[in-house]
Amino acid sequence: MTESKNGFWNGRKVCVTGGAGFLGSFVVEKLKARGAQVFIPTIEAYDLTKLESIKRMYDDSQPDLVIHLAAQVGGIGANREHPAEFFYNNLMMGVQLIDEAYRRKIEKFVALGTICAYPKFTPVPFKEEDLWIGYPEETNAPYGLAKKMLLVQSQAYRQQYGYDSIFLMPVNLYGPRDNFNPESSHVIPALIRKCLEANEAGKDSIEVWGDGSPTREFLYVEDAAEGILLAAEKYNSSEPVNLGSGMEISIKDLVTLIAKLTGFTGKLVWDTSKPNGQPRRRLDVGRAEREFGFKAQVGFEEGLRYTIDWYIQKTAKA
Repeated sequence: MTESKNGFWNGRKVCVTGGAGFLGSFVVEKLKARGAQVFIPTIEAYDLTKLESIKRMYDDSQPDLVIHLAAQVGGIGANREHPAEFFYNNLMMGVQLIDEAYRRKIEKFVALGTICAYPKFTPVPFKEEDLWIGYPEETNAPYGLAKKMLLVQSQAYRQQYGYDSIFLMPVNLYGPRDNFNPESSHVIPALIRKCLEANEAGKDSIEVWGDGSPTREFLYVEDAAEGILLAAEKYNSSEPVNLGSGMEISIKDLVTLIAKLTGFTGKLVWDTSKPNGQPRRRLDVGRAEREFGFKAQVGFEEGLRYTIDWYIQKTAKA
């Protein structure tokens, strides 16, 4: 995986929705380093679920290219509590952003989907062509389906209008600057925080959701940002593309590894009344490598160390 040396981004105007977020902050850094002019719409200034707000954002940014990262996201708990919001807000943002970009003849639209769009029982490894063989895992189906509609739209607009939009599906991301809020965080930051706080409080156990049997795949956030820019530059098809590492780990092994890296030596108490989520997740990552040369670079344990170190430093400053 190599950075572009051809000046593709130099002087190009790029609007990055969600550019102030976890993944967005890395995408923006990489764009600026390559000479792009980046516009980051803030939540306070633009409500991207409203068409008039989207029009104003495009008026203000005049982009050559849009990278749509903004989303209302959360872990299993947040998805179960806010299914209607997760469906409506994600759908309205994406559908109107793409349509208005087409109407304004914006050169290219990069839509970020989600691994939650895959059916609950997808054959492993997940291949892009298996996206439609069943219903997503129930706890995050409204979110997953709202995002999946952007793929339908991307393909329909390319077919009817020849509009250049692409659809990427990153697997679970992790890394520095992740969301560590216990109410809405995903599994890795939630576990890191639990272990470190248990150490500090001298607790001899932590509680973990489910039974530890599901598997997940994780991609380091900086690798994901690199993949998005490579695709934006080199990929011109509406066939969906997985962005992942191709590595699969059980939640039980993940908790054990995070406990080891954080120095937590207490007991793991599994709350089996809580949902497991999708049984297995591992992506077929061949298409991204074939189509635009993307391959994850950061090893999982290495990435976890970076993430833990960042969080320790952040809480020490607070």
